[in-house]
Amino acid sequence: MRKPKDWGQPCPNPACDHYKLINRGNVKSIATYETQSGKRRIFQCNLCGEQFAETRDTVFYDLRTPEEKVMIVLKLLLCKVELTAISFALGVTEETTLEWLRRASEKAEEINQNLLRDVKVTHVELDELWSFVLRKRSAGAQAHGESPEESSDGRQWVWVSFAPEFRLVLATYVGPRTFQSALKLIQMTALVVLGVPVFFSDGFSSYLPALIEVYHQWKTFARTGKRGRPKNPVKEPHPDLAYAQLVKEKQQGRLKSLTKRVCLGAEHLATLGLNISTSYVERFNLTLRHALAPLTRKCLGFCKDRTHLRRRVTFYQAFYNFARPHQSLRLPLPGVDLPEVPRFQRKWQPRTPGMAAGLTDHVWSFRELLTAKFEPIHSQSISG
Repeated sequence: MRKPKDWGQPCPNPACDHYKLINRGNVKSIATYETQSGKRRIFQCNLCGEQFAETRDTVFYDLRTPEEKVMIVLKLLLCKVELTAISFALGVTEETTLEWLRRASEKAEEINQNLLRDVKVTHVELDELWSFVLRKRSAGAQAHGESPEESSDGRQWVWVSFAPEFRLVLATYVGPRTFQSALKLIQMTALVVLGVPVFFSDGFSSYLPALIEVYHQWKTFARTGKRGRPKNPVKEPHPDLAYAQLVKEKQQGRLKSLTKRVCLGAEHLATLGLNISTSYVERFNLTLRHALAPLTRKCLGFCKDRTHLRRRVTFYQAFYNFARPHQSLRLPLPGVDLPEVPRFQRKWQPRTPGMAAGLTDHVWSFRELLTAKFEPIHSQSISG
C-alpha cells in the first residue's frame, strides 16, 4: 500500500488544527504550474482544504522575478557590493533590493529563533564594531561624539557575541554605544546559550552592569525587630557568572599596552583555565567589514537607515552560521591519509559553525537559507 509523501510543507491556514505543523500527513500535492524559475507545485491540506503554493512563507513568494536573479542580488549584498552597483549591473531598483533584503532578514530571524537555542558554550566573547548611519555625527550627539540612546543616526555600533569554540555568532545588535545596547546584546545572548558561560570583552564599562542585570540573584535581609521599614533586597551577581576584560591602551591609533582585568568569578575562571582574549570576535569583525558594504571604511555605501543595517547584519549572521563553511572547522574525511592524498582528490569535510555546534547536520545551500520552514517552537521536540 502506498503511503502519502511528506513534502515538508506546513498548512498556512491559522484556523486549521495542523497550522504550521510539518510532516503530519495532511498535505498533498495536487497540481504543478510553470514559472520563470521552473516547475512549482501546489499543495492542499486534507483537513481544512486550504490550497497554497510551494513558495508560500519563503523569500520567493509572489515574486515575478526569476529566483536565480533574486539569489544573485542577495548574494551580492553579502559580498561588499553597494546598492547602486547592484542596480547598475542587474537592472534592479534599490527599493526592490531593499524589499528582498527585508524578506531575507525576516527569514534569517526565523532561522535564528528556531535553531539558536540552548547552545552549550564554555565562554563568550563580546565586542562592538564602529559604524555610522546617515551621518558620522548625530544632531543630538554628546561632546565625545557618541549618539544618544534615542537617536537612530550618527555613530551606530554593531554589537556581537561570539562563541569561539564553534566560531558561532550567537547574537548581533545595531545601536549606539550605551548601556541599553549592551544590555540588549546580553539579553539576546542569554536566550541562546544554555546556563551561564564565561564572558570576555574589551574595557567598555557598560558590560559589567549589563551582565549583572541579566545574570543575578536577589539578596534579602532578615528583619531586625527594630522600628522602621526593612532593608530592600539588592541584586548580586549570579554565583556562576565569570567575567574578565582585556583593556587596550592606544596612543595615536597604535596599541601601546594590554591589561587583563578579572571583574567577576576569579576562582571559577582559574578552574576552567581559559585565556582572557577577544581575538576571535575581533577577527569576525574583520570578516564582517569585508562582507557588508555599509561597514567599509571611507566609502559612500553607508546605510541611510538603521533598520537596513540591522537587516544586513541579521541576514549575514544566518548565512555565516549555516551556509558558509569555516576552514578552521573542517575535518579530514574518514579513511583518508592526508600526507598521501593527491592534490586533486578531496581530503576534507567542510563544516559550518552551526554544524560544529550540533545545530544542523549539513552545509546549507543559499536557496535553503531563503526557503527554510519550521514548526512553532512549542511544537518542536527537544532535539529540534
